[in-house]
Amino acid sequence: MEVANKLEQLKIEIGRNVVGRDDEIEMMMIALLSNGHILMESVPGTGKTLLAKTFACTISGQFSRIQFTPDVLPSDITGIQFFNPKLQEFELKPGPIVTNILLADEINRATPRTQSSLLEAMEEHQVTIDGHTIPLKFPFLVIATQNPVESQQGTFQLPVAQMDRFFIKLSLRYPEINEEREMIKKHRFGTSAKEVKPVMNEEDINSLKQEIMNVKLTEVVEDYLLQIVRKTRNHSSIELGISPRGTLALVKAAQGRALIKGRKYVVPNDVKEMAPFVLGHRIYLSAEASLTMTPEKVLEELLESIPLPVEVEV
Repeated sequence: MEVANKLEQLKIEIGRNVVGRDDEIEMMMIALLSNGHILMESVPGTGKTLLAKTFACTISGQFSRIQFTPDVLPSDITGIQFFNPKLQEFELKPGPIVTNILLADEINRATPRTQSSLLEAMEEHQVTIDGHTIPLKFPFLVIATQNPVESQQGTFQLPVAQMDRFFIKLSLRYPEINEEREMIKKHRFGTSAKEVKPVMNEEDINSLKQEIMNVKLTEVVEDYLLQIVRKTRNHSSIELGISPRGTLALVKAAQGRALIKGRKYVVPNDVKEMAPFVLGHRIYLSAEASLTMTPEKVLEELLESIPLPVEVEV
């Protein structure tokens, strides 16, 4: 299947610079083909920026990067309208957001006002500058990185509306010992910064997106997915459950996983496997529950409490 071949090529090409991130690359490809955006979180030094930048290079397209700091303004992202004295007229100067792949590096170091300037672009794939609406390029993907808020000084928690617009959240683990040994080897022999080649273009991405839309979702799987969503809204420990946007994101993610596994239909396990990545950052616990639990732990227990359907009609 074409999607499996493209995924394998992506892993090989990204692996020239990034070691041991095959699972994350799968998730990133699912997000790309589902018109979703990616939030990466982990402690500093685990390769978030390198992975995002290398992934962007392998899917062609224009690439822009914004290093977020507290003094970055919304206009630094979206663009400005300025007066050109030579032409004696106002001109529109789009910001770095007018691109294919936007790396929003350390997004939680920007103020909430600046973070919110991404909302229109992430949801509607357009940006408004002084009343002028500019459509964004295809594909448009935001890859945002952040360090955990609780362990960093000078950071701002992302607003609920912002978090809900991220299709998936990836938490990068520390490398295994053999992976870290490979990193040392690349560093010692000066091979840690190879130039990667594009694996996919706009036509490939558009074609694979159409394939995902044709992946079948049976009523049995749909009922299972809806049980999960409804339970997040009625759970005693959860103050804010999954929104309808989150429901649709889980549908797309399950279809994407089915496709990269070589199927034209979704099985219940596709939903269960994708739920932590799609739903974990969209759940907000009550004040009492947050003292002893994490959203990820609550979601894990919730998923285990719902029986996995055995028979699926295809």
